[in-house]
Amino acid sequence: MHFPGEEVIGRRIGFVPSPPAGPAGAAVKLPGTWFTIVGIAPTVRQRGPQEQSADPVVYLPIRFEPALAANVILRTREGSESPAGLAGLMRTQLAAIDPDLPLFAVRTMDENLARAMWPYTVFGSMFALFAFIALLLSAVGLYAVTAYSVTQRTQEIGVRMALGAQARQVWWMFMRRMLVLLSVGVTVGLAGAVGVGKLLESFLVGAGPYDPITLTAIAALLSVVAAAASFWPAQRATRLDPVAALRYE
Repeated sequence: MHFPGEEVIGRRIGFVPSPPAGPAGAAVKLPGTWFTIVGIAPTVRQRGPQEQSADPVVYLPIRFEPALAANVILRTREGSESPAGLAGLMRTQLAAIDPDLPLFAVRTMDENLARAMWPYTVFGSMFALFAFIALLLSAVGLYAVTAYSVTQRTQEIGVRMALGAQARQVWWMFMRRMLVLLSVGVTVGLAGAVGVGKLLESFLVGAGPYDPITLTAIAALLSVVAAAASFWPAQRATRLDPVAALRYE
């Protein structure tokens, strides 16, 4: 960021602390602290998993700013001792260095990640459950309304069949009407889904509000449901005797 295309080992960087306010509210000038760059570390995500990009981070010597507690990361060989056995070994080694330093909260990296991801897992499961219920209700409601509207026109189908209309002409009439309504509904629904997804973007860890696979699958499912709701009642009505269809209520 600060030395693009240059060799940074051996360069110096300075840190100036936030100046406190003086007696008259003016900022007090503080001397900066200079450090020499001795190595380059890979980019590591330092904050929550919902952050899109990692922060620029400088690792400072612990003696410069000692903390009350510190984390130790231990890398083991594959197939080595269990975490419980390694914890005992770490306590022994730490006691040899300083008996007054306690070792606590020993966890594997998978456990740490699971703890960090737990709120997002819960929210994700809740959203998935609510989305499934909403999709199920939408499919059932769409089928019921579409099939009822087609069934209500059974007398019209009987009149058309009595005047010589073919079954495929009747099917296409209802399918054409269904396609028009479905195109309007899918367009409005997709726009609303993208808008809601934009609002929930902070909860969508590792994913954006635009998921073409999911949106396409839902649109295809609702299209199949609407087509079936239009086709089967119309086919049943075309199989009726025109006289019986005219008396249908």
